[in-house]
Amino acid sequence: MKKYNKTTPEGTRDYLFEDCLVHQRAEHHLEHVFRNRGFRQVVTPGLEFYDVFDPERSGIPAETMYKLSDRRGRLLVLRPDSTLPIARLTATSLQGQPKPLRLFYTQQVYRNNPGLAGRADEIMQSGIELLGIGGYRADLEALVTAIEALSACMSDFRVELGHAGFFRAIIAGLPLSEDVKEDIRGYIEMKNYPALDEILNTLPESREVSALRQLPRLFGGEEVFEKAETLGLGESAMEPIRYLRRLYQMLSEMKLSHRIMVDLGLVQRNDYYTGIVFSAYVQQAGDAVLVGGRYDQLLGLYGTPMPAIGFAANVDALAKIMAEQQENAESHLAKILVHGDDGFEIKALNYVSDLTRKGITCEFSVLESRVQALEYAAKMGIPQVDFIAAQTVSVKTAKEEIK
Repeated sequence: MKKYNKTTPEGTRDYLFEDCLVHQRAEHHLEHVFRNRGFRQVVTPGLEFYDVFDPERSGIPAETMYKLSDRRGRLLVLRPDSTLPIARLTATSLQGQPKPLRLFYTQQVYRNNPGLAGRADEIMQSGIELLGIGGYRADLEALVTAIEALSACMSDFRVELGHAGFFRAIIAGLPLSEDVKEDIRGYIEMKNYPALDEILNTLPESREVSALRQLPRLFGGEEVFEKAETLGLGESAMEPIRYLRRLYQMLSEMKLSHRIMVDLGLVQRNDYYTGIVFSAYVQQAGDAVLVGGRYDQLLGLYGTPMPAIGFAANVDALAKIMAEQQENAESHLAKILVHGDDGFEIKALNYVSDLTRKGITCEFSVLESRVQALEYAAKMGIPQVDFIAAQTVSVKTAKEEIK
C-alpha cells in the first residue's frame, strides 16, 4: 500500500521561513486596520456541524466541504466559510450585546476544489463583519475598511462594486427553474457570452432577457448607471441602481472613485447576499483577493434577524503578492550569534536576554566550539559572533575570524 507520509494533501502546501514572515506581516497589516476602526477579534472552531453550512441557505455546494463525523456519528465539516459560524456565534453567545457588533477574524477555511483549477483547498482569510445595522453608513464603513486594509498591503488594486438585488429583480419574473437561473448567474459572473446566449435564445424576447444579455458588459465608471437606466426595467430593478449610484457618489466625494469599478454583472456565489456586493482584484492574481457584501437575511436563519455586511480577504494571495513586490525585504535572520565558552553558558544566555530586550535579533550558540560557531555563522549569513569568556566579550565578524 502506497504511503503518503512525505507529501501534503492536494490543495495544501508547507510554508517556510520568509513565507511565514510575509504571511504574518499581511495578517498584521489587515488586523491593524480592523482594530483601529473599532472591530474586535473572534475565533470560531475549525470543526463545525454540517447543519451550520446547510447548502440550502449557505450557497456552498455539499461536494466542496470536507466532511467527517464525531463519536456520536454526527456529521461535521472543516470550516468552509467564516461568515456563517460568526452568524451562529452572534445568535448565541453575542445575542445580548449592544448593536451594531463590529467583529473581525483571521482563520483558515477549507474548500474541496474539484480538479483544483489552480486553487488552494486550505486558505487563510482575514475579514470583518458589521452586524445589526443597515443603510449607507454601514455599507460605506465596510467598503472604506476594505480599501484601507488592502492599501496597507499594496498600492495597486481595484474594487468592483455591484448589487445582488439588481440581478434578482431582472430574473425573478422569467419562467426558469432555479437550476437554470443558477447557470445564468454563473455565466454572467464568468462573462461567458456564448453559454449565456444559448440559454437566453430559448426564451421569448423581453426587456428582462435583453437586460441579461447586456449585464456582463455593464461595467466601468459612473456612466454604467446611465446605461442601466436605458434598459427600461421596472422599479424593483432600478431601486438597487439608485442606491448603488448614491453610494458611488459618496465614495467619489472621499476621493476613492479611482479604486472603484461598477460591475452590474457582479453576482456572488453565496445565495445569502441581499444588497451591495464587492470584489477586489490585483493584476498579479487571477481570482479576487477580497470578497464581500450585504447579507440581511442570514441572521434570521439562526433566530436572530438583523442586517449585516462583511468581507473576507485572502491572506495567502495578499502575502504572495507582497513577497513578489519585496515587501518582506527586512531580514529576520539573527544579527549576532552568542557563543559561551565552557563554563560560561549561563552568562552567554543572560547576554542573549539583554540583547533581545534591546530589540536585537540574536541566537544562542548550541554548538560545542568557537570554530563550529564561526562556521555556522558564515553558512547562515550571521554577520557577528560574540564570544563570552572569563572577563571579556570578544566581538568578531564571522568572515574576519575565518580568515
